Amino acid sequence: APAWLRRLCGRLLSERLLRPNGVQAIVRGVLEGTGGGTGAEAAALDWRKCDAVAKILASCPQQCLSLEDYYRQVCPQILNLLHIQDKVAAQQFQRVAATTVLTMAREHPQLAERHLLQPLLSPLLRCSEAEELAVEDMTEGTILVPETELGSCVEDVLKVYVVGNDSSSLLLGSLQSVLGVVFSLYSFAKQNVSYLRSPCQEILLWFLEKAERERSLAVLEGLAGLGSTVPTLHPRCRVCAGSEGGAVVAVEDTVSDEDEALYQKISSEQCHVQSLVELLSHCQKSGLAGDFFIRCLKELTQVAAEDKAAPDPAVEPGGSLLELEQDQAKQERKLLVLQLVAALCENISDTVFTDIVQVQEFVAAVLQRACVSPAQGPGAAAEAQTLAMAMGLVAALLGGAVQLQSSDFSVLKRLVPLLDELSHTYPEPLTQELASDLRIAICTHGACAPGTVGTAADGVLGRKPGMGAQSPAGIPTGAPSPRSSRAPPQHRHSSPSVHGERSTEQITDHKPSATGPTPASCANSLAPAGLQELLVSAYDPQPPARAAALRHLASLVTQRDPEALRLQEKLLQVFLENVQHEDSFVYLSAIQGVALLSSEYLEQILPVLLARYECPVQGTEDAMATITRMKLGEVLMRVTRALGDMVFQHWEPLIRTFLRGARDPDGALRASSLSNLGELCQHLGFQLGSIVQEVTCCVTAIARMDPKAEVRRAAVHVVVLLLRGLSEKATEVLRDVLRDLYRLLKHVVTAERDGATVLHAQLALEELDTVMRSVLFPPQTLEKKIVVLP
Repeated sequence: APAWLRRLCGRLLSERLLRPNGVQAIVRGVLEGTGGGTGAEAAALDWRKCDAVAKILASCPQQCLSLEDYYRQVCPQILNLLHIQDKVAAQQFQRVAATTVLTMAREHPQLAERHLLQPLLSPLLRCSEAEELAVEDMTEGTILVPETELGSCVEDVLKVYVVGNDSSSLLLGSLQSVLGVVFSLYSFAKQNVSYLRSPCQEILLWFLEKAERERSLAVLEGLAGLGSTVPTLHPRCRVCAGSEGGAVVAVEDTVSDEDEALYQKISSEQCHVQSLVELLSHCQKSGLAGDFFIRCLKELTQVAAEDKAAPDPAVEPGGSLLELEQDQAKQERKLLVLQLVAALCENISDTVFTDIVQVQEFVAAVLQRACVSPAQGPGAAAEAQTLAMAMGLVAALLGGAVQLQSSDFSVLKRLVPLLDELSHTYPEPLTQELASDLRIAICTHGACAPGTVGTAADGVLGRKPGMGAQSPAGIPTGAPSPRSSRAPPQHRHSSPSVHGERSTEQITDHKPSATGPTPASCANSLAPAGLQELLVSAYDPQPPARAAALRHLASLVTQRDPEALRLQEKLLQVFLENVQHEDSFVYLSAIQGVALLSSEYLEQILPVLLARYECPVQGTEDAMATITRMKLGEVLMRVTRALGDMVFQHWEPLIRTFLRGARDPDGALRASSLSNLGELCQHLGFQLGSIVQEVTCCVTAIARMDPKAEVRRAAVHVVVLLLRGLSEKATEVLRDVLRDLYRLLKHVVTAERDGATVLHAQLALEELDTVMRSVLFPPQTLEKKIVVLP
């Protein structure tokens, strides 16, 4: 266009822009002609036109007296563009408004913060703890932020910050000032029904992703209550449910009753911890959850060191009130850290680490804590088990869990000083030995991997001994040897005589269990030295060592070692006693051993297993007996899977045992027996014909009348497994009971109150529908026939 025309159009635009509602008039004028139909959708996607309008609005015209006056006049109108109700033009206007805010923030940060960002965040800032004067002067029940205003503010923040996606320091800093209030809204929305949950979650995740890692970790600490970098919701403010599905912020008085105040504080902290863990579950791929978990562990180590070094003011005479308050704050912080670590371990521990650096930092935190405060007192068993699993994790890395590069070993070498200190200061000799061997393996880049490293790696990875990664010399690091599976003599810290004394002491001083003989009686004098030591290690007080010994014994059974098979009764006794152990690592290893031994001597061992399943061991508590019987049920199922089609030879005692278990007084055992019954019926197939009536009557009665929801759920699941296992053969095998099963499933769908049971019934009906459709409407095939005419 000619220069005079450009100047004239610019002057006319500037004059109209400075008039009342000039911003909206300019936007509508520039975007005119794009309303309705596909034209509006095309214009909404035309970002260049919206960006051009945003540049016009962000530029101060020459007719304006000052930049401050222009921002004071125009910025409120720009924020009003975010609230346009016209659905056709709303997307365009919001795009223009967000782009204008971001452009102004880049060009004039101070003015943009004063006239745009602070008014935008005003409802959230109003209820922050930084606004003490405004809140303290209000009476109880005052609505500080109405529902409409609060919901509109959260949506505006989502449009400008998250959708605009500009991670400048100004925007991140302004958003950080209200993150505590946003997190309180998110925590409230998680516990209630509110549409604010999703936008609050997106705002929090966007900040944690865009900010620097240290800043994000500091914000997480502030949200958890461990830091003061994030202003939280004012103590006198409370988030309440709104009438339109949103929320309002109201003012309430402090609770005078100390017990009620303590209860509210504890409930609020638990709710915030759960919400924080839920938020971190979405940050695992970026590694933020792992870094925060490691920071919590380091904080726990620091607290333990402070408790060990500082005396207790409550015990010391003459302690001032200030010291008592400081000690109380430290105790609250320690409990909060423990609660965070427990929640993180329970919910996201399986995928919390994303690279070897995080694994190294995690192990370093655990080793540092073990060096500062060795396992002593009532929590010694948990501390020792945590240390054993951390060291087993390093052993798994060195034992072939991942392919390590030279850079990975440079990272693992940071653990060498801690392992060296642990090998000299830790009170447990076996832990000292493993720490020394891990240090050797790391320093030699895995070229020299003693036996303890392979054993620990097998324990963590769940491998059979002897299947570990091959060492450079060609010898499996986890292979069983005629001697102990621990480190070779050249890597031991004690002489052979000392080791012999220690082994003898373990044999003679080990207390007998309540359900079986001592390790000394199990270690048959006719057994070789290596097998005898494995039998003794099967009663080791440390769960990793006990599980490793059990897996070695199971490996000997798999390899059909003659000495091990000669002692099959002793091995069965050892495995069955360890099935009762409470540690999952131990009893799963014992279950595997019993299953492998049963596959070799099924005729002799199956009656023993069935008898133990029906009648628990005398002298055990009811709860422990039920758990043990369910573990034996898992053994029977593994034997059933291993038999395959040959299970028909032993179906009568198995069916009889599971049907009796389905009538047991304990609901958990009834559900377990029904689950085993369903899997067994799935394997029997056509051979189920003679007992199908009995199974159907049992399942029908339980699904209709049992008081426990999980038992009814298991009964319906038997029908699912039955139909799934028989597939197209169902109409032939179940022809006499198919109608009864259909009526049962329809009854469950219409009358059952438990949602999971109804879901199982619907799945069974879908299986039945598929079977019947395949029978009634077989797939048509084209066949070519040649007929010879006479």
